[in-house]
Amino acid sequence: MADDSERRTLLTAAATLTAACLAGCSPADPAASPRPAEPSSAAPRTPEAAYERLMAGNGRWVSNALRHPDRDPTRRQLLAAGQQPYGAVLSCIDSRVPPELVFDTGLGDLFVMRSGGATLGPVITGSVEYGPMTSGTPLIVVLGHQRCGAVSAAYQALRADRPLPGNLQAITEALRPAYEQAAAERHADPADTMARAQVKLTADALRGNQDLAPLVAKGTLAVVGAYYSLDTGEVETLNGAPV
Repeated sequence: MADDSERRTLLTAAATLTAACLAGCSPADPAASPRPAEPSSAAPRTPEAAYERLMAGNGRWVSNALRHPDRDPTRRQLLAAGQQPYGAVLSCIDSRVPPELVFDTGLGDLFVMRSGGATLGPVITGSVEYGPMTSGTPLIVVLGHQRCGAVSAAYQALRADRPLPGNLQAITEALRPAYEQAAAERHADPADTMARAQVKLTADALRGNQDLAPLVAKGTLAVVGAYYSLDTGEVETLNGAPV
């Protein structure tokens, strides 16, 4: 059994440890209070800078040099009161093409809209318009991709003149102009040609939109058509790159 001297030593050490813990965990300690995170770098506010930021992120995705920027609780706290994304991406619903990963972006960087075949409709169009018209978002990217299931299904249905079930037919009809363009061009891979045509037609439609066209004319907004390779992870620009 420990003698009185040993007990006093142990009690003194325990008291000292407890006091240190309480002091370190005290709310009055500024170091213990959460601090808002600063973003990894200032968000680009021109079409050119936004485009360069996204393409640099895609380069990191391709080369497996990912930074995973601004994906932590402190960044979440910083954005809780508001947001100002520098890009809006309209992509397909395909699970293999998540824009936030493809461009190695973080919280608060992108508005993301997804629809089968990156098709447009009033709600999708309004969602794409939201960033540029309310937050000054300088870049829209329409992102199609390789081996698109929605495009392939629509191509087969239109070619056979056989409607798809339910609301899938609405996607088919939205893709009809791209199908007609691809059919006229007669390429070896008509579904891939159709996917690329869909991107260009959608980007052109947004660029000429009555509300977005004035921003494009002023040079404060660019609408880029792009195509993602499932094989390589690379994003290829098809049209509209800001210069």
